[in-house]
Parts: sequence; C-alpha cells; structure tokens
Amino acid sequence: MAVREIVLIGDPILEKKAEKVPSVTKKLVKIGNDMLETMYEANGVGLAAPQIGISRRLIVFDVDEEPRMLFNPVIIKQSGEEIDVEGCLSIPERWVYVKRFTELEVAGLNEKGRQVRIKAEGLLARVLQHEIDHLDGILILDRMIEEAVTETKKEGE
Repeated sequence: MAVREIVLIGDPILEKKAEKVPSVTKKLVKIGNDMLETMYEANGVGLAAPQIGISRRLIVFDVDEEPRMLFNPVIIKQSGEEIDVEGCLSIPERWVYVKRFTELEVAGLNEKGRQVRIKAEGLLARVLQHEIDHLDGILILDRMIEEAVTETKKEGE
C-alpha cells in the first residue's frame, strides 16, 4: 500500500462525474487500499477516487474501525434530514454546514465484486453522502448552507 497525494480544490477532476467501474479488478482493489492508507494518513474518515486524481466510482471509508471500499455506490433509499458541520480533505482547514439525510441505504460492489447493501445512519450516512457527492463532481462548498467558525479562524481574525 502507498500514500497517494490528495487532489485539492481547483483541480478539474473534482468537478466532473467519475466513470463507472466496469468490473472490480486487483488493480482497483490496490488503489482502494492505497486510498485507505492515504485517508488514515490524513486523519480522514472517507475518501473518493477523484480525490487522488482517479476518475472512477470508488470510495473508501472507516467510521467504526471497519475499513470498507465500495465500487459504483448508489443511494437507493434515504430519509430524515439534519444540518451539521463537514470538512473535506480536498479543501483543507475549511468547515461548512451541510444538510444531509440522516438515514440511507447504499448499494454497490465490494472489493470481491459482490453486490452489497449498506444501511447507514448518523456519521456513516453523512460520510457516504459526502463521498458519493465527490463521484458526481459535487463539493461541500456546492452544498454549503453557511461557513462554520472554527477555533483557528477565531484566533486568526
């Protein structure tokens, strides 16, 4: 596994829809493992392939000590709403309020190429929506309700 460079806001890959994965290959699983290592190194809980410069529909996430990768994820059910603060590894040191569904079900392929469904709520639901947005070229700034004030921002004012 290797730590990859995280693409930052302003790179056009973050603004375009990622390509569907035709089949799960060993090469793509290796990329997913690199993404997990990159995510951990950056202290993140989720990462999408476009964030490392690869336009493929692949996300990785770990909110509960269970690292997962998901190819071609699609939200198939959603309910509830809440507004909370989000940050993004591609937009360092910026926090914004975003409205998200509180519960959802996501379908996709796991690292073995098998169809899986994930029922999520709370932080996991928020992370899945955030990462799937990346696959559609949507950033938190596109969904921002308002800027969040952070401690570092208060000190720097």
